[in-house]
Amino acid sequence: MNNLIAKYYEWLVSYGISESIADFLKVATLVGVILVLCLLANFIAKQIIVSFIAGLVKRSKNQWDDIILERRVFNRLAHFAPAMVLYYMNHAILAEFPKWVHFIQVLIYIYMTVVTVLVLTSFMKALHEIYQQSPLAKGRSIKGYIQLANIFIIFIGAIFIISFLTGSSPAKLLAGLGALAAVLMLIFKDTILGLVASVQLSANNMLKIGDWIEMPSNKADGTVLEITLNTVKVQNADNTIITIPTYSMVAESFINWREMEDLGGRRVKRSLFIDVNTVKFVPREWMERIEKTTGIAFSGNIPASDTDGANTKNELTNLGLFRKYVEGYLRKNPKINPNLNLVVRYLQPTENGIPMEVYAFSKETKLAKFEEVQSGIFEHIISIIPLFELRVYQNPSGYNFEKLTQKV
Repeated sequence: MNNLIAKYYEWLVSYGISESIADFLKVATLVGVILVLCLLANFIAKQIIVSFIAGLVKRSKNQWDDIILERRVFNRLAHFAPAMVLYYMNHAILAEFPKWVHFIQVLIYIYMTVVTVLVLTSFMKALHEIYQQSPLAKGRSIKGYIQLANIFIIFIGAIFIISFLTGSSPAKLLAGLGALAAVLMLIFKDTILGLVASVQLSANNMLKIGDWIEMPSNKADGTVLEITLNTVKVQNADNTIITIPTYSMVAESFINWREMEDLGGRRVKRSLFIDVNTVKFVPREWMERIEKTTGIAFSGNIPASDTDGANTKNELTNLGLFRKYVEGYLRKNPKINPNLNLVVRYLQPTENGIPMEVYAFSKETKLAKFEEVQSGIFEHIISIIPLFELRVYQNPSGYNFEKLTQKV
């Protein structure tokens, strides 16, 4: 190569061109040759090789190679072609200019480092998209790990670029960073906390995309949309988006309703107050009459009369019959999950009456359908309660005072 350059220089001088102009023309010609070769290498890499690979990918039935192509991994790899040409031609063509050789070599190293970072980060994004299409993605999110890997790649790339500019070894730079560890931990505090939290959330299976969570401290009550290294996005029922720091999911408490959805039952837990003045003993004939009227059989759950006959007439109360009726109604209701707990019980009496609580699980877990089931249950209970000669307690209103005034 040097002989060819020398002959070219002699050829220029032989035509009567001064040595200074001949040197300038020689350098300009060499630079032009390098540019042409770089453009040619770039054209071959992108227009021929990458186009050929794209054709193979489109004919393939696999989805993962399409994602890699869409993320421009191959296009960015093609940037190595002109850099490699310039790297090898730099020493041969510009051997007479050692300072320029070193300067261009440093630029090439920096350029190739940047291209490597872009290729690796694009590949990591493609890897995340491929994972998102797998069944495992429904259970665990790896976006936080992908973000961490990208940060690590960029960090290593920055170390190499600094080493090229300063002429120092990357190992020495990394060793020198030990003194800056405290500063780095302060700068990347949220990232480090988010990394630890992401590992704990994933390892302990505490949170997944699609989970319904409730976190009153952050006013979150909705579905998890995204889990990243630094934040967790939650969409509330009113379609507002709440962004919660990832480490808060470990440092603070939250309710995850995933198990409820997996078991196929959402809890119904409500109570109504029975006016204590309407509770009384009733004969057993009431059971037959109520069963015929409502079509709900519940007498099998009521014990028989005492054998001594002491309390045969007065052993039943309308409140007890009502409680057993509600239990039978719930067990017969097709929208109540019979495999989960079902309890109808009394709570501690208060000045408002006797609270009777319904504790059951609806098969419907979605909010709208669940509320419809829950509302239907209590609409029926409130409507049927006069049949037992009971009354729901409520504080006196203007209507009550008006009726009282009319009687007076």
